Amino acid sequence: MANVKLTNVKKVYSNNVEVMRDINLDIKQGEFIVFVGPSGCGKSTLLRMISGLEDISSGTLEIDNQDVTQVPPSLRGVAMVFQSYALYPHMTVYDNMAFSLQIAKIDKKEVDAQVRRAAEMLQLTPYLDRLPKALSGGQRQRVAIGRAIVRRPKVFLFDEPLSNLDAALRVATRMEIANLKESMPDSTMIYVTHDQVEAMTLADRIVLLSAGNIEQVGSPLDLYANPENVFVAKFIGSPAMNVMPCIVETAGENTQIKVANTFSINTPIASPAGDSGKPGFFGVRPEDLALAQDGEPALLEGEVSFVESLGEATLLYITVPGLEEAVISKQQGTLQIQKGDTIRVTAVPEKLHLFNQDEQSYRCL
Repeated sequence: MANVKLTNVKKVYSNNVEVMRDINLDIKQGEFIVFVGPSGCGKSTLLRMISGLEDISSGTLEIDNQDVTQVPPSLRGVAMVFQSYALYPHMTVYDNMAFSLQIAKIDKKEVDAQVRRAAEMLQLTPYLDRLPKALSGGQRQRVAIGRAIVRRPKVFLFDEPLSNLDAALRVATRMEIANLKESMPDSTMIYVTHDQVEAMTLADRIVLLSAGNIEQVGSPLDLYANPENVFVAKFIGSPAMNVMPCIVETAGENTQIKVANTFSINTPIASPAGDSGKPGFFGVRPEDLALAQDGEPALLEGEVSFVESLGEATLLYITVPGLEEAVISKQQGTLQIQKGDTIRVTAVPEKLHLFNQDEQSYRCL
């Protein structure tokens, strides 16, 4: 298996539309990397550039320390699993998985051994004689993955492989992909999704993209706990982080956040003294807002404008004077709180986030 390195990679279409901008990324051998981001951010385009299905306008792509920027897709040592299964409908599962090896004129015994090994790994052995139309969506996707496995590529590429499956099948197939990675620890895998749950549960590292740029690269928990900017903070996590305008005041080693002339917070987050009095953004995740007990100091107080009871959790939408958007608090279990009630919420200082006027985190300055 191999490492993948992109250096100053750009993609510009003929109408001078730049869709990927100076992408620099180093993927180590054996990593499971997930490209995630909103629709149109460039994650599938970047994957297709690695596979060779899209040309690279400038910059270099290295696979296994070899420059493959101009190398045809078939010679790059990659295998791709598409969103649409792309199976041959007239071929059995066995023949679909064996086809690429047969075209390469691999010995029949070796072909049979590799197909049956992959089928056992993916629990497809009972279905080898079936046609794709006799399989469920999840089973078809496993066949597509098996077809990639038998090629023994240097790098596996997955382009939103679960998006065509229903919710239950997505969970089951996601677990199978995670188990597959454990069974192939030296395999380098790059996975594209718009689903942050897939990204958080599968990835060794997440590459979060926006408008053709990499916003942050790191472990799932690092992006969740230490977002580098407002975009990352609001994209990772469900519901999204509450982010509201504020004024940052610095006095010595203390930082005070003034939000909408409604409340002030003293925080251990350090900000440069030169930024005192400047606007910024204050953030706190819904799950970090707890109901304040009687006599306990509150972070903010407001009227409940909407209640979403999810069973395992309850979402409270709180209208706070001076703020345009409701603040969301996520509480475990079910509550007796109703629309129109006034509530007080609090949060520990270590769970608060502060961003400057350029929407960059003070934690990273």
